[in-house]
Amino acid sequence: MAVVVVTDSSSCLSPELADQYGIRVVPLHVLHDGRDLRDGVDETPEDLSGATTSGASPGELGEAYAAALAASGGDGVVAVHISTHLSGTWEAGRRAAEDLGEKVRIVDSKSTGMGLGYPALAAARVALAGGSLEDVYQKAVEVAAGGRTLVVVDRLEHLRRGGRIGTAAALLGTALAMKPVLHLVDGKLVLREKTRTSTKARAKLIDAAVELAGGDAVAVAVHHCHARERADDVAAQLKERIPSVSELVVTEIGSVLGAHLGPGSVGVVVCPSGVEVGDSSTAAR
Repeated sequence: MAVVVVTDSSSCLSPELADQYGIRVVPLHVLHDGRDLRDGVDETPEDLSGATTSGASPGELGEAYAAALAASGGDGVVAVHISTHLSGTWEAGRRAAEDLGEKVRIVDSKSTGMGLGYPALAAARVALAGGSLEDVYQKAVEVAAGGRTLVVVDRLEHLRRGGRIGTAAALLGTALAMKPVLHLVDGKLVLREKTRTSTKARAKLIDAAVELAGGDAVAVAVHHCHARERADDVAAQLKERIPSVSELVVTEIGSVLGAHLGPGSVGVVVCPSGVEVGDSSTAAR
């Protein structure tokens, strides 16, 4: 058999892409109007004002891991999850894995979106090529460490309400009208740069992504929340300014991330080359 890779719905992988690489996706949850909606499974409203979110439970993850372990024929499971600073999912996974033994390995991607999706894909490719449990685990860790995630939001209120703004809150104070460029550092969402308008923020976002790409070949994902036109514009500029880009995909984020980032947000993930999804049409939901 082969090692099986498990991830969560914040990875923004489409069902088609997950199926192609044998990746099992555990949904996170959106709590809205008294309903518990599974991210990527249940239909969710476009307007998620007032919604809260929760990670996958130890029970849900334990069930997914056990099924994946059985499907692997005992070869093992590598579970790659959203940053521990953004969700309790990794900790729930650690608790679930304790009951299944050393054949289940858990990776904190210290990211989300394709900052999580790319490590899961890279690990799955190693698994499909016959890699050992250790090989698959190390590939997930390596790709996660090499990725960089940036984001611009229209309104900070969504992040503040959800408690996900991290140390950026202290830097921004009460200036919620500012349009900051945020990034993930060691899994925490922190301030990279302040701007006064959305247009300037996206320009700084592009500059930062180009700087992170350097001269090396990279795969780039542009995420958005109900802002396809903005995302397409960012993608076009990145394609022009990063000649070494090996792949550039535009994906809409799921409802869990959307509840925290809010409509109009745009993010960019820059990862080392070699982790491409291969077919941008199936990159995300």
